[in-house]
Amino acid sequence: MILLGIETSCDETAAAVLVDGAVRSNVIYSQIAKHAPYGGVVPEIASRDHVKKLPGIIEEALHEAACSFKQLDGIAVTYGPGLASSLLIGYSAARALSRRIDIPLTGVHHHEGHIYSVFLGENPPVLEGSFPMLVLLVSGGDTKLVYVTEPGSYTIIGQTIDDAAGEALDKGATLLGLGYPGGPVIQRTAEGGNPQAVRFPRGLDNAGGDWKYAIDRQFCFSFSGLKTSLLYYVRKHPEWMDNERAGRDLAASYQEAVTDALIIRVGRALKQYTCASFACAGGVSLNKVLREKLGRLSATTGIPLHLSAPRLCTDNAAMIAGAAYIKLSRGYPYTIPEDVHPTLQLEDWRQNNGV
Repeated sequence: MILLGIETSCDETAAAVLVDGAVRSNVIYSQIAKHAPYGGVVPEIASRDHVKKLPGIIEEALHEAACSFKQLDGIAVTYGPGLASSLLIGYSAARALSRRIDIPLTGVHHHEGHIYSVFLGENPPVLEGSFPMLVLLVSGGDTKLVYVTEPGSYTIIGQTIDDAAGEALDKGATLLGLGYPGGPVIQRTAEGGNPQAVRFPRGLDNAGGDWKYAIDRQFCFSFSGLKTSLLYYVRKHPEWMDNERAGRDLAASYQEAVTDALIIRVGRALKQYTCASFACAGGVSLNKVLREKLGRLSATTGIPLHLSAPRLCTDNAAMIAGAAYIKLSRGYPYTIPEDVHPTLQLEDWRQNNGV
């Protein structure tokens, strides 16, 4: 089975070719430089750039895979969640291409792509035997704990109630005057710093007050208080601006709080849920400190850890085609979405397919 994957949910324009689930090409064009002056993604700029770049990216992916349009068996495209205007570019291109060369099209949930990206790349873990699997999903504007009993069967057991981890890093970097995107620049600045120099909150530390959410508080995340705490600290201690050492310590302490908040909830969930493995996926999973902490947690619990290859952590099309391949190989049909769905939620595959 040869699949073309297309991904344009935010600010990466990507296309990939998978052959029987193996990545043959994975071409990514990042728009970071275009959005950096604004401190975040500007939807109109993103969608206009997708229009310009996507045709060439698709051609490049096919060329790298030594594959022609005629050899494709199907197309997989992200149709949500994401920026509506960006999603529409990839979806429209995929649908037109599907009709033009008369091959089936299937829609893929962006987060499913991240989840199954841990099973791609060189020497990936075996799919069978990895479930039930707990997944820490730290992708762009979302932070979730997902319990995956088998491929396509999801239960969200925890999520952020305000900012996502990635947003907390972006906003923290802005407050520190470090630039955009926040995750990589904070990690670089924090190198050599003391992560214990400043004690920042880990979110939802105090059990007081009413809890209005349906999911268990102990598995949920909150980063808005952390951001506010950093703001107050910077105002109270302006001297850090002229002290390189203090700046490294501050960045390291902030990064420590973000990663600690994630690890604490993963550890709790691993104690309560039966897991054959656990995983971390999404752009923030690139963070070196987070990866080290997850590795130590795996060693302590004895539960295998799955991490995406670095190139598959950020948004890419190989993960979209990979998720589609797993779904199709298990007997689920191609499902053409009627339109893009910017707020698409994870749903069990059996809900929409009588398999």
